[in-house]
Amino acid sequence: MDLTALPLISALLDATSAGLLALISALRPLAGPLSATLAVTIVTLVVRVALIPAGVAQAKADRTRARLAPRLRELQKRHRADRERLQRETMALYRAEGASPWAGCLPLLIQAPIVGLLYSVFLHPAIAGHPNGLLSETLFGVPLGTSLAGAVASGGASVATWTVIGAVVLAIAAVGELTRRMFRPAASAAPRTGAGGSGGVGGSGGVGGSGGVGGSDPAVPAVPAGLLGALQFMTAVAAVFVPLAAGIYLLTTVAWTLGQRLVLRRIFPPEA
Repeated sequence: MDLTALPLISALLDATSAGLLALISALRPLAGPLSATLAVTIVTLVVRVALIPAGVAQAKADRTRARLAPRLRELQKRHRADRERLQRETMALYRAEGASPWAGCLPLLIQAPIVGLLYSVFLHPAIAGHPNGLLSETLFGVPLGTSLAGAVASGGASVATWTVIGAVVLAIAAVGELTRRMFRPAASAAPRTGAGGSGGVGGSGGVGGSGGVGGSDPAVPAVPAGLLGALQFMTAVAAVFVPLAAGIYLLTTVAWTLGQRLVLRRIFPPEA
């Protein structure tokens, strides 16, 4: 079932698309052929700014998990043979600290519908029964509705398509690598028995994520360290298959998320 066909969601998508087209028209006298790209970037940043409180809540949750990590590791050693006892003791520790092992989940739940709505506008060629006008706009001659994988499969991948979309994909990968290197110490310091935090596609906040990896909560499924590194580049892979408009959104998102994580790490530094 296509949820975007539901009347309410369809109306929201239509309103979002109309707002983007109006913004493009307003920017055209100033930005010319770059107006559509600039509009996508501005709208993405507006959404990210609106979600800053959710990012702050995520950072606080990550900091709490990092602070409790040594005591959680001790509980895991002490009760490794009794999972029920381990769960009880873990929850008791969180209660005593006035925290919750699932505190980082609420920001994701808040972000999901907002980010999902915006991202859907960049993906669907038709909205509310009419063509999505945004995707007919161009960046250096490449329609925003073009995907690199689709263009290659159809044999229509021009030099401009390879250059423009390739540059977006490489930029996303570069931000992912930068994020991986900057936050590798925090990830490697986390115990191998569990993982906290949350993120979107592209690790560093790709499709709508923000937050990090940390903690040692046995109630949260473990994530292999190698997978955590690979997640940083999944957004770049996704950008090959989605329309260029979505790729611009992803690039803006991962760049914003990296900057936000750096700022929040200064405000909420890991405790010794």
